[in-house]
Amino acid sequence: MNDAPPSHQIRAAFDAKAITVYQAYSERIAAPVLQAGTFVTPFKRTRMTWIKPSFLWMVYRCGWATKPDQERVLAIDITREGFEWALAHACLSHFDSTRFPSEAAWQEALQTSPVRVQWDPERDLQLNSLPHRAIQVGLSGEAVDRYVDDWITSIRDVTPLVHEIHAAVVTGDSDTARSLLPAEQAYPLPDHLIDRIGRH
Repeated sequence: MNDAPPSHQIRAAFDAKAITVYQAYSERIAAPVLQAGTFVTPFKRTRMTWIKPSFLWMVYRCGWATKPDQERVLAIDITREGFEWALAHACLSHFDSTRFPSEAAWQEALQTSPVRVQWDPERDLQLNSLPHRAIQVGLSGEAVDRYVDDWITSIRDVTPLVHEIHAAVVTGDSDTARSLLPAEQAYPLPDHLIDRIGRH
């Protein structure tokens, strides 16, 4: 019996109303965001902002909150309706001949879609790549405005948790590290969204 996850599957912490995504920022951006409960200056809405439902992919990307300008890891709870709106308006960041008749058609969709979806290898506790992939969702234009103004229900700083898990990993205490990870499950999606984002 094969218990391995499908190659492309959204796994996340979520409940009936909200899903948790992660972003990492500098202290300069994170501090006012945490105080305001949403994204405020110096955060720039004009830049594409990438949200990541996978905790381990986030810590891989920010190097356990040690990379420059990624020292603070934020957990952002957003409405499931908002998250699914993003997926419904997304374009894959790579050409997929099963979903686009030509590269030109894909390029046109990429330029006009306010959301991009990218699949990258999921990571284990040692940040090694795994055979299955984790989703990143890039928001721009209208999607960023909806994210900042409408979707966010709470923001919390999980940097201390990142450091605690990393310390357990460094000392070889994988059981403790694993027990501290957010509980992520397969996120249920209707077929039309699965088709849209390229889940297999």
